[in-house]
Amino acid sequence: MGQKVHPFGFRLGVIQDWSSRWYAGKKDYVELLHKDLEIRRYVKQRLDKSLSDGRAEIAKIDIERAGRKVKIILHAGRPGLVIGPRGERVDELRKELEVLTGHDVMLDVREVKVPDLSAQLVAERLAADIAKRVSFRRAIKRAMQNTMRVGAKGIRVRVAGRLNGAEIARTEQAREGSVPLHTLKANVDYGFAISYTTYGTIGVKCWIYLGDIKPGERVSVVGEEILRGVDARRGDRDGGRGGRGRGEGGRGRDGGRGRN
Repeated sequence: MGQKVHPFGFRLGVIQDWSSRWYAGKKDYVELLHKDLEIRRYVKQRLDKSLSDGRAEIAKIDIERAGRKVKIILHAGRPGLVIGPRGERVDELRKELEVLTGHDVMLDVREVKVPDLSAQLVAERLAADIAKRVSFRRAIKRAMQNTMRVGAKGIRVRVAGRLNGAEIARTEQAREGSVPLHTLKANVDYGFAISYTTYGTIGVKCWIYLGDIKPGERVSVVGEEILRGVDARRGDRDGGRGGRGRGEGGRGRDGGRGRN
């Protein structure tokens, strides 16, 4: 039943790193694991409720623990909305998480440079379009075109449920390019979202193939490997001062955030 294997778990320890990075004994392991799940669920719900359009676009949440300190890394497609004016929203969230965890919390908000290369964000946008009664075929086609345009090597989308209000639930899928699910070195990003409609829930799954990872390397930032090639092509096409200005600005932002 190879189709039931999760793309992240299949590549975990090979090219994928753990989303929760800490060590605990048998006594505390289960409690900390469930606490991480609670943190991720709370952050998503809290940010979605605080924003006017209801979408924080959180692609991934990493959690690191050291002693009584917890570091939560938010990979956001809209970091400005997550941080809020003068950092008020992120400060409120940090205080609430300290009450929830009982430990000192440090929040690190990092930008997803190309949201169309994040499978989670693409799936959430598709789910939002379906909830707004947009034709699911039209929404899938638009999402696939946007993803392939920014440099992905392949994308696969599957939706299941009472599509367009049909009485009998069914599954529809579409694919463009190559999506090698059985290759360990293939950097395949995966996302899942649920669309709540008047007819019931519709599940949205998305796979995006970003290219192969060299031996000994691991995936660190969503779409980073593809982004280098996209920036290089843009610089060659634009030429002159404009292309160099964007490249230098990108390096400055990366240097400011840092990678621990």
